[in-house]
Amino acid sequence: MDETSKQLVSEIRSPLPMEPGKPERFDTHYRREGVCNLFVCCEPLRGWRHLKVTDRRTKVDWAHFVQQLVDIHYPDAEKIVLVMDNLNTHTPGSLYEAFPPAQAKRLWDRLEIHFTPKHGSWLNIAECELSVLSRQCTNRRIADQAALRQAVNTWQTDRNCNQATVDWRFTTQDARIKLKRLYPMIQE
Repeated sequence: MDETSKQLVSEIRSPLPMEPGKPERFDTHYRREGVCNLFVCCEPLRGWRHLKVTDRRTKVDWAHFVQQLVDIHYPDAEKIVLVMDNLNTHTPGSLYEAFPPAQAKRLWDRLEIHFTPKHGSWLNIAECELSVLSRQCTNRRIADQAALRQAVNTWQTDRNCNQATVDWRFTTQDARIKLKRLYPMIQE
């Protein structure tokens, strides 16, 4: 699971339409329409992902996203293995801030959390999904949350229907080189 922000911007002048031999042209000036947050969780082996657009990225927003993951997407799972960065909102306290104690404990007990190491975002496959989302969907001007939500939902539906997976190329041999300091030295 991961999150990212998206700046919302609208056009000041209408773009010039595409013509034979000329791409659509945009003015360099735009109007800022604020910023919103995108949460993503993915199950890489299944080729499934879920995204949610929120006004901001707070502890309560994260807690509600986790609650949706636990209660809606994986209601029958005994444990949900969640790999994410070590952000200050990714704590059991966030759940207790958003929900009554019994519900917060129930949600936390269903999770098995693995934090990526500092400067190790490349180990988080959700980060790869956000990169694909940016390249394929959100790398353009989007004026409001409704338009962003529609674009993201269309992208998510397409990727899920095609069971698009992340082409993870980090092998055990690569890990032994890149993460050499974490592996014990064996003397023969």
